[in-house]
Amino acid sequence: MDVMSETCTSFLEELASKAPIPGGGGASALVGAIGVALGNMVGSLTVGKPKYAAVEAEVLELDRKAQALRQRLEGLVQADAEVFLPLSRAYGLPTGTEEEKQKKAVVMASVLEDACAVPLDIMQAAGEALELHRDYAKMGSALAISDVGVGAVCCKAALQGAALNVFINTKAMADRTRAEVLEAQADRLIVQYSALADEIYQTVSDRLRDRKGAG
Repeated sequence: MDVMSETCTSFLEELASKAPIPGGGGASALVGAIGVALGNMVGSLTVGKPKYAAVEAEVLELDRKAQALRQRLEGLVQADAEVFLPLSRAYGLPTGTEEEKQKKAVVMASVLEDACAVPLDIMQAAGEALELHRDYAKMGSALAISDVGVGAVCCKAALQGAALNVFINTKAMADRTRAEVLEAQADRLIVQYSALADEIYQTVSDRLRDRKGAG
């Protein structure tokens, strides 16, 4: 199934159903892609305006990076669906004999690793998107500054949502050492980028409400 070829309505209908895909990981990636697109929109509204001529080249570069990042997150919506189906099947493998138990353990280790890799990629992409939003907030059109804030909120949601998808999969891992390594990677990304998201949101909110930091 090509998840990203669906309409918004059909995607949401399937998300709301008991179908195995899409799920929280794909939703997180899509929210992140929406967040990046909002930043890109701010760039599009900035380029060509005489008031921002001095930063036009920098904004164009931001737009180039944002477009690539949005496409990456769109791909991760599909990737999340592709790694979840083998995992859902693996949970149903028989364990009636010792041989079956060993086979299931090997399969589970492999599919759980894949199921963690995608949300970690989503987290990294969401973090990179927040770095773009920080720059859009500095250089983008003041008329669209609220969209930078909304984009940052979306990217933070993608970051945190993907983290939960890492943790639900590491919880099922028999190799606790490997699980701890993956959880530490997720924790680092949360610490690194959650504060940045909050900073961007506060900057935008202050500017819109004419408090300290307005300008």
